[in-house]
Amino acid sequence: MKMTTHINLSKWLGGWLLMLVLVPAQAVLTIEINRGVDAGIAVAIVPFQGNAAAPQDLAAIVNADLTRSGRFETLPKENFLSMPGANSVISYKDWRLLKAEAVAVGDIKALGGDRYQIDFKLYDVLRQTQLGGYRYTVSSAKLRRVAHKISDYIYEKLTGRKGAFDTRIAYVTAHRLGKGKSTYQLWVADSDAYNAKNILTSKEPIMSPAWSPDGRKLAYVSFEKKRSMIYVQNLSSGNRELVAKFRGLNSAPAWSPDGSQLAFSSSKDGNPEIYVMSVSAKQPRRLTRHRSIDTEPAWSPDGRSLVFTSDRAGRPQIYKMPASGGGARRLTFEGKYNARASYAPDGTKIVMVTQNDSGFHIATLDQRTGRFKVLTGTRLDESPSFAPNGDMILYATEKGGRGVMAAVSADGKVQQTLRVQSGDVREPAWSPFNRGL
Repeated sequence: MKMTTHINLSKWLGGWLLMLVLVPAQAVLTIEINRGVDAGIAVAIVPFQGNAAAPQDLAAIVNADLTRSGRFETLPKENFLSMPGANSVISYKDWRLLKAEAVAVGDIKALGGDRYQIDFKLYDVLRQTQLGGYRYTVSSAKLRRVAHKISDYIYEKLTGRKGAFDTRIAYVTAHRLGKGKSTYQLWVADSDAYNAKNILTSKEPIMSPAWSPDGRKLAYVSFEKKRSMIYVQNLSSGNRELVAKFRGLNSAPAWSPDGSQLAFSSSKDGNPEIYVMSVSAKQPRRLTRHRSIDTEPAWSPDGRSLVFTSDRAGRPQIYKMPASGGGARRLTFEGKYNARASYAPDGTKIVMVTQNDSGFHIATLDQRTGRFKVLTGTRLDESPSFAPNGDMILYATEKGGRGVMAAVSADGKVQQTLRVQSGDVREPAWSPFNRGL
């Protein structure tokens, strides 16, 4: 995706709508840790007893989750002096010798009829005490989710922050067929990129996937009828509904925190402006009235405000206005260009794409202190999306001439790349927390 000539928002907006990068269908993502914290928490994930009876290696999944967070040092199982299970007596001395701060153990029991019982416990080695544990009874199809829930439990117990491993990501890919034709696909996968499911395939571009607050639906832009329209699709049933087919441009859908409304940009009245409409009634209400282009709205967590991109100052910058309508206030003054803003889950920060002399990067603006911080050093970053716990930011970038997904911690200390084995991927969006098991 070229992002080298963003002279004004009109040109930038047209490019944003028409540019998608290419990736083979069924592409598999792998995760590379580029940088982690200097001293992660040393934790031992012991292979679960009885694991051979299960189709998934739960301990390996947990180990991978914690490793890719960049906040843990997962100890190699080859060095373990003992292999306790959930009902074993823990020899804290064995783990102190390995300098482990915590140890996780578990058992898997096949119950028959494709049902498995998983027992898990977490121990604090330094205090020589059990921190907690869980028992799950699930089908084989949910074993990976159990592993992610165990990872979330460990993350929260050891960092004090809620984990976000048991979540999902949405992203768009395209497969070049030759002769100027491509197939575009919308995917949903687990946060570690496993269990990818194709939500939609089209010969025309698909853009801007946005999760509903309950994680059950996606809003997105499709060009399948030769112009941009907004759809809402139920992920469990596959049913979808066309919700914005107004004349001109319809783009950048964003759900309200209660899931009852969509904010979006439309040129239905001649100039791209910000609108809000009820998902059920579908009657748009215009919020902005300016000769410049207003686009990419995003709601504050309390639902009272919207941030959006506008070139009313000459270049794309971030503005804030009441969700009910009214005057807009400019938020960004650093960087040549700031766009695609959205809020952290707690509302304290706004993440965006910023341009400086070295390229397009991911940056945050702290609303309490006014501090503007550039988090990435790659040159062509786009589409940032906070994890639901606010600890990581998912985004798209380019490395080695290819489009990839990447993630950076909210403080910039942890960086990772989610690389496709071949081709490119763009437009990532991190889901809210899942509900239930």
